[in-house]
Amino acid sequence: MKPMIDLKKQYLGIKDEILHTVNEILESSQYILGKRVSELETDIRSYHGVKEAIGVASGTEALHLSLKSLGVGPGDEVITSPFTFFATVEAILYTGAKPVFTDIEPDTYNIDPSLIEKKITKHTRAILPVHIFGHPAGMEEIMEIAAGSGLKVVEDCAQAFGASLNGRRTGSFGDAGCFSFYPSKNLGACGDGGMIILNNAEAAGTIRMLRNHGSKGGYRHECLGYNSRLDEIQAGILLVKFRKIDEYNSRRRENAGLYNRLLAGSVVCPVERPGALHVYHQYTIRSGRRDYIQQRLKEQGTASVVYYPIPLHMQKALEFLGHGEGSFPVAEQVSKEVLSLPMYPELDAADIQYAADTILACFKE
Repeated sequence: MKPMIDLKKQYLGIKDEILHTVNEILESSQYILGKRVSELETDIRSYHGVKEAIGVASGTEALHLSLKSLGVGPGDEVITSPFTFFATVEAILYTGAKPVFTDIEPDTYNIDPSLIEKKITKHTRAILPVHIFGHPAGMEEIMEIAAGSGLKVVEDCAQAFGASLNGRRTGSFGDAGCFSFYPSKNLGACGDGGMIILNNAEAAGTIRMLRNHGSKGGYRHECLGYNSRLDEIQAGILLVKFRKIDEYNSRRRENAGLYNRLLAGSVVCPVERPGALHVYHQYTIRSGRRDYIQQRLKEQGTASVVYYPIPLHMQKALEFLGHGEGSFPVAEQVSKEVLSLPMYPELDAADIQYAADTILACFKE
C-alpha cells in the first residue's frame, strides 16, 4: 500500500543529523527546558517576526494555554469552525468556555469570516480560526471583526507551519498562534510537541508559568498550572527539520501542482486564494463519488483518508451543545465529499501519477 505519508523516507534523508543531535542531548543529561528548546523558540520567533515563542507539550496544549493566558474561562464563548480536528474544540472546553460554531467556506474549508459577526454575543471572548489543510484562513477580515468587537484571536496553525497571507505568516496575525509538532505535520517531531507564538509579554509570562506547574522556578507556585513542557530531544529533532521547512513546503507545493494538473476537470481540487501561500499539510479533493474513489484507490494499493467524516457539531461527545443535522450545511456537505490523498515532501511523481490515473479511471467505468 502506498502510504499517506512516509516518515521513514524523511528520516533517512536526515538520519546522521538527527542521531548526532540526539546523542549530544543524551550526553548532556539536560532533557527538559534546555538550550535546544530555547534555540528552537528563538528560531521560530524570528521566522514569524514575533516577540515571543514558547515550546509546550502538544498542539492541543498550545491552544489550551493560549486561551487561558488571554483570560478565556467559564461563561465565555469562543467562535470557531465545525470542520477541524477535535483538539480545537477540546482546548476551548478545557477552559470552561463554550464553543460557538460558524460554517465554513466551500472552497478553502476554513471558517467563513462573513458569518462570524452574527455569532457574536455579550459572552463572546475570542475567535479561534483554523488554517485547515495548510491554507490560511481569512485573517485580515477576522482581525478587523475582532478589533471592532474587542475580541481576542487565537490561530490554530497545527496544519499550516510556513503558510502565509499577503506575505505575513500564519500565527502572527492574532493574539496567539498555535502549532502542533505531531510527527505527520509539515514540521513534525518524533513524538508530541507544540509551540505558541505571540507579541504579548504578559501573556507569554503566564504561559511559561502554566506550562511549568504554575511556577517561575525555585519551587514557588503562583497559580495552578500544568505539566506541558517541550522536551529537549524533540526540540533537537525539530531544529534539524526546521532548517529544511521551506524546502519541505516547496516540495509539497510542487506535488500539489502535479496533482492539480492531472486531476483538473474530474474532481474539485484544492484552491489557493490570491495572496495565500498554501503549504498542503493535506492534499484534499472533493467529489460526489468520494466513497467509490476511495474504494478504488484502496483496491489499487493507494492510501487515502477522509478528513473529516463527521463535523464537530455532530460528534457524540458534543451532543450537549444541541446542534442537529442541517445546523452547518457547508461543513456537513464537505464532510461527505472530501478525500485526502498521499502528500509529503518525498512523494514520488510516479506515485502521484498512479493515484491520479486510478481516480480518473473511476469516471470512465
